[in-house]
Order: sequence, then structure tokens, then C-alpha cells
Amino acid sequence: MTTVLIDYESGNLHSAEKAFQRMARDAGTGEVIVSARPEDVARADRVVLPGDGAFPACLRGLKACDGLFEALDEAVRHRAVPFMGICIGMQMLATTGHEYEETPGFDWIGGDVERIVPADPSLKVPHMGWNDLVIDHPHPVLEGVATGDHAYFVHSFQFHVSDPASRLAYVDYGGEVTAMIARDNMVGLQFHPEKSQAAGLRMIGNFLGWAP
Repeated sequence: MTTVLIDYESGNLHSAEKAFQRMARDAGTGEVIVSARPEDVARADRVVLPGDGAFPACLRGLKACDGLFEALDEAVRHRAVPFMGICIGMQMLATTGHEYEETPGFDWIGGDVERIVPADPSLKVPHMGWNDLVIDHPHPVLEGVATGDHAYFVHSFQFHVSDPASRLAYVDYGGEVTAMIARDNMVGLQFHPEKSQAAGLRMIGNFLGWAP
């Protein structure tokens, strides 16, 4: 089994690569590679799409890589391989992003990505650091993870899902802020699992063994 972390120059993937490789090695779930090659995505058994920065820039960067988005779309929507989006990689699943400009997303999970506006004006944006997950719905990727477990966030925008059933978890940051989403063979994490210690590593391990 091969898990591909897609590299489209959206940030340093070193820590994510090491975390996924560690969990794959421990569980015996095959190799983990970082690649920008459409042919690697086309043969992948699992795909991870990270993303750091701004929604429009990440989307343009991904689609500027010849054939890469098409290979991703074929793998996830047509071959139904398990998919994980991380941070902006999750946000791009939305119908529309509203960071700097209105930008059409993948529209794989309906909703809009909008700026976080905490009800408490003393709370700063970006939402940065540790926060406690609140689980909305059980999911195989959340097995062994509970409400109150910590995750590490760095973001200024959040995913408002159209269907509440698609939201797996949220955190309280002057209001409910989406932390995880899922539909069919897709799961998205607003936080960085590779930086979220035990809970994050457990989710990575669960994803590598997930058979939707």
C-alpha cells in the first residue's frame, strides 16, 4: 500500500512526512512518499493533501502543477481512495473560499470558508495554538480520540459546512469553529495532526488503516 502526501510547494512537509512514515511503519501499512507527480497520485492507495498559507494561493498552486489536480480528482472521486485534507488542504474541499477574494473550491463537501470572528473580542485571530476538540459524530479516523483531547491549530479562516452531518468535530474559540469534516471516503482536519501529539498520531494511524 502506498500513501502519497501531495507536494505542490504549499509549505514544509518534513514533519508531516515523518509522522505518517512513523505510523505506517508501526502499523505495517506500507510506504509513505511525498510527491508532486500525477502518476504517483494516480497509483496511490491513500492520498493526503496538506496546505499552508492562503486559500487562493494554495488552489492556484495545486492547479498550476500539470495534471496533478486531475489525478487527485480521479483518485478521490472516481476510485474512492481514502483522502485526508490538512489545514488549507481541508478548506479547499469547500464550495467557495472567501479569503482575499471569492475563490471556487473543489466543491467536494458543500460549504464556505470564511474568516473566524470570535464573539469575544479579546480573542485574537489567527486562532493559534492548542485547543480542545469537541466530537460531533463518531468516525473511524476518530477511534480512540475523545472530546477534550488537544489539537494544534494555526488558521484565520474556518469551514462552515452546509450539512451539519459533515462536521465531525469543533473547538470553542469565541464560538464553534470547525475542526474536522468528513463525507464518504474523505476526511478533513483543520488542525495539524503531525503537531498534535498523541491524538494527532492516533488519527494518522487510524487514517492509514481506514477502509471506507
